[in-house]
Amino acid sequence: MTASIHPSAVVEDGAVLGEGVSVGAFAYIGGQVELGGGTRVWHHAVVEGRTSVGRDCEIFPYACIGLKTQDLKYRGGSPGLRIGDRNVFREFCTIHAATDDGDFTEIGSDNHFLAYAHVAHDCRVGNHVILSNNATLAGHVEVGDHVVFGGLSGAHQFCRIGLRAMIGGCSKIIQDVPPYLIADGNPALIRSFNKVGLERGGYGPEQVDRIKEAYRLLYRRGFNRTQALEAMREAGLDGHPETAAFFQFAAKSDRGFMPGGR
Repeated sequence: MTASIHPSAVVEDGAVLGEGVSVGAFAYIGGQVELGGGTRVWHHAVVEGRTSVGRDCEIFPYACIGLKTQDLKYRGGSPGLRIGDRNVFREFCTIHAATDDGDFTEIGSDNHFLAYAHVAHDCRVGNHVILSNNATLAGHVEVGDHVVFGGLSGAHQFCRIGLRAMIGGCSKIIQDVPPYLIADGNPALIRSFNKVGLERGGYGPEQVDRIKEAYRLLYRRGFNRTQALEAMREAGLDGHPETAAFFQFAAKSDRGFMPGGR
């Protein structure tokens, strides 16, 4: 099935539209854009720049995907944006290209970006992530798989959010949030581990207990990070995939972990 393009839409020469792509009224598709098969661009949406969008994505009205970075360090060239499959971008979402020539902002697959969500330049977003309404990622933020951001939350540039973490609504993230943990507040503090999210994700009782113990050592024993990780090794938690994720995350943490709180 060929692409369906509304007569009022603008599709620039050079754009590549896959089988079954739908472009609605008054939408704009730039000349460097690639849209994967089955993707739907609703009326008044914009996709431009050096942007590739995977299969079966949905871009709602007034979303702006792939526009030039807001980074004042931008000096020209051809940075871009890469998006995987089955992503949903709701109304007024803004997803920006990278800053430096040849670099890309990267979005995985099966993500939901709700109304007014923003992903800035050079971010790396994994799979099955939810950014609720007005959630904002500053530049160079890295987000693991299955992370949930509450509405009006924001992450400082260069922060990292680990696998299956949860960010509470209106929270301000200024340091790294380790895997599986819940951060909430302004500025945010680590409040607990994401027990409900783990159970919904199919983690068994023994896995949940190991993650709970890792959380306890990191945030409830008064250890610094080095001491906590050593205690986790002594407890054998580095030998299980789910808790080994803490060690892998810590090895790449430059900003330090968010502190804990009740």
